[in-house]
Formats: sequence, C-alpha cells, structure tokens
Amino acid sequence: MEYGSIERDIHVDAPPEVVYEVISRPEHMREWWPDEARFEPVAGAPGELFWRDDATGETMTVALTVVEVDPPSRFSFRWCYSGADRDGHSLLVTFDLTERDQGTLVRMTETGFREMGWEIAALEEQYRDHTSGWDRYLPRLGAYITRLVSTP
Repeated sequence: MEYGSIERDIHVDAPPEVVYEVISRPEHMREWWPDEARFEPVAGAPGELFWRDDATGETMTVALTVVEVDPPSRFSFRWCYSGADRDGHSLLVTFDLTERDQGTLVRMTETGFREMGWEIAALEEQYRDHTSGWDRYLPRLGAYITRLVSTP
C-alpha cells in the first residue's frame, strides 16, 4: 500500500453554497465531525478541533491552520503537525465542491502522510486511523446536510 493520500467522494442533494458553509464554518462542522471546532474561515487563520471521549471524559485537541478559502468550490486546512506550535510537517485536508446532478459532489483529499517522517508502523496506523475516520464522518456530513436542507 502506498499510504500517500486518502480520497473520498460523496454526493449531497444541496447546492455548493450550502455545502461550503457546512464544511467551512465551526458551528456546522461540529455537527458532523469534531465535538467542537474553533477557527475563522480565513486563509492563514489558526484554529483547533476537539474530540471528547465519553468513556474517560478526556478531550483530544488538534491544531489546524486554514489554508485555502475559495467559496463555494474549495476549502482546505493543515492539521496533525509533527512539531509544536504548528511547525514541522502536517497533513493537508482539501474539500473540492463541484455542482453535479442537482446537488454537489464533495471530494475530500487528505495528503502528506509519507512526509510526516513516521516509522512505517506509525505511518500504517495513522493512515488506517484517518481512513476509518473519514469513512465514518463523511456519511455524517451527508446526513447533516440532508437534515439541514429539509428543515423548513
């Protein structure tokens, strides 16, 4: 296996403008991905994502930096920095939105795994963890958008 990038596509029945808001605004993002998100959707803005473990009560905090803001077609950010203070290598997550079939095709791409400098076992574990995470969270994105657009 190459462990270079993860790509996932999902089609949602909503226009790109709606989908863009859901992937780029903390108040929407926390409805389908992290338990909490804090950032401004502005290129270069720092932020954080938070996940709480219900069993232990512990919170995991992950730093991010918004990279590209191009409504309604692209939103990207860097996260999982190898160094403290957002330095070193990081992973890049990009959401590309294309209007298609009276809705939006969302292509999520996460890259940078090989560049992180992890030993092969850590690389394989992180890649598997991120793959299973996106396989869990992207359907939640679609379900949240469906609820959002069907609410009067």
